[in-house]
Amino acid sequence: MDKTAIIVVTLCALLFGVWLVEEGKVAQEQNRARAIFDATNQVAQAQPATAGGTGAAPMLSSAPPVSFPTNLAEQTLVVTNARARYTFTSRGGGLDRVDLLDYPESISPRWKKTKVAGDTTASLNTRAPLPVLAVLGDTNVVGDGQFALTRTGNSVLARKILPGGLVVTKRFDLGTNYLINASVRLENPAGRPVPAHELVTGTATPMDVDDNSQAEGVMWYDGASAQDQLVSWFSGSGFACTRGAPRAEYWAGSNNVVWIAAHNQYFTVLAMPHEPAPRLVARVLDLPAFASVETDPNAALPRGVQTSLVYPTGTNSVVEHQIAFYVGPKEYRTLADIGLTYQNHADNVMNFGRFWGFFAKVLLLAMNTLHDLTTLGYGVVIVLITVIIKTLFWPLTAASTRSMKRMQALGPELKALQEKYKDDAQKLPAKQWELYKKHKVNPMSGCLPMLIQMPVFIGFFTMIRSAIELRGAHFLWVTDLSKPDTLFMIHAGGMSLPFNLLPLLMGGAMLWQAHLTPPSPGMDPAQQKMMRYMPLMFLVFLYNYSAGLALYWTVNNLLTILQTKLTKNLKDPAPPAAPPASNPALTRTPKLKK
Repeated sequence: MDKTAIIVVTLCALLFGVWLVEEGKVAQEQNRARAIFDATNQVAQAQPATAGGTGAAPMLSSAPPVSFPTNLAEQTLVVTNARARYTFTSRGGGLDRVDLLDYPESISPRWKKTKVAGDTTASLNTRAPLPVLAVLGDTNVVGDGQFALTRTGNSVLARKILPGGLVVTKRFDLGTNYLINASVRLENPAGRPVPAHELVTGTATPMDVDDNSQAEGVMWYDGASAQDQLVSWFSGSGFACTRGAPRAEYWAGSNNVVWIAAHNQYFTVLAMPHEPAPRLVARVLDLPAFASVETDPNAALPRGVQTSLVYPTGTNSVVEHQIAFYVGPKEYRTLADIGLTYQNHADNVMNFGRFWGFFAKVLLLAMNTLHDLTTLGYGVVIVLITVIIKTLFWPLTAASTRSMKRMQALGPELKALQEKYKDDAQKLPAKQWELYKKHKVNPMSGCLPMLIQMPVFIGFFTMIRSAIELRGAHFLWVTDLSKPDTLFMIHAGGMSLPFNLLPLLMGGAMLWQAHLTPPSPGMDPAQQKMMRYMPLMFLVFLYNYSAGLALYWTVNNLLTILQTKLTKNLKDPAPPAAPPASNPALTRTPKLKK
């Protein structure tokens, strides 16, 4: 096994080990959160009856209702402002859905002729069985789930008196920037403690029938870091191609839930309690099929992730929860402002990550700034950013290309050293480094530009994954920079393959670049061939990724080719002249005659 294969295997083993450790941490956190919650409720249940009551409320059922009865008449209230339309329902007494007036539901590609029927405005919590801020638990806190709704200006009030006497009052005050200030008050006039309960904080759902990104999930923040579990985690996905047992619930938190978000790729329902919540739970559920023109009866139902804040049985007869909601797009600047206002790092819902997040934020801010200053489309802005980055890296790339040329010139001498010391594996590297030092060549300089630009590439990859600005952005034939630029479908042998032009151009440019790049002297021929056709692997991996990333990488490769050609035409600086050899005849000391 050569050195490259050993490095690859070692990295894969390390990644697998990290994944196992992280999965173990998640399992331990869920078990601890559920055990603490159950123990708290068991202690409360064992307490003696309070004066005027019949005892503490039973602990929360592990399977709360997934919907409310539909045989009762439903009352709805609709409140609209400049940016969104809010629909409230009496079934559960909560926010049924939010329509975002500035965003379309979907952007149909050129090849697709059918469209999703119904409203074309992007909406959140749509087709979810329960509204936002539905109260779940046993019959003492749920009843029939039917609330009375009233409206005063931009405020909506939902109220219900349960058969046991518990009074539940909810208030929603609509603000700006997709913000809602809400409160839930549970009051037990008999003086009994308020039973354990959950507050539904939203359901992550796909936007349309073509939204198969599997980006729906639950994210929460504990004051130090954010954790994210996607819908694929509930299906039992694991490291690489490994599969595990399906999971129905995700439990986390220990009196440190600063915020919880039900999110998909570009939108989120973000719940921010004024005081950190005790725990959270998320459940995967099947959603109704999309109302499309063409319905496949064998197609799997879309899946969503329902999120809730969990409150155990307390000791007070009156409990009030105050929660601020952000229900809107993952727009970084807006979320960053909200994070500063509430001091809770709400922008972490962008899921940029810790290390690569710095580069993703810088690139996103640069892209938005260029777009605002030039009023150009985001496709042109991506091209401009790529040109700026390549210009900044030009001195480094030029020096690297010159070094690679000098390395290539040393090929015969390196080959001679390999032949001479083929049986001495310890002495060969030392002699090679002596040769490099003699000719002032750094064998690592060829990799340096790639290593430095890799964070930029990963930053672009991370940023484009969540940048709402690219959703629906046009460029030449591309109708949506956030999705593949599929021009048409190729049908053959019962299979359908999308024809994506930008990734093909990207692959061609990478092959051209690999052909122009001289191989390192002494590299094994098999490794040379593998490196030359490495672009084909990138083409396979990125073929169905967003057109924005393919555009960036294509322009980057074309500019690299131009740089390579320009640098190859430049003459290397003349090496420093060697000091003149001394003449023994001139320096010989004459003998003195006696």
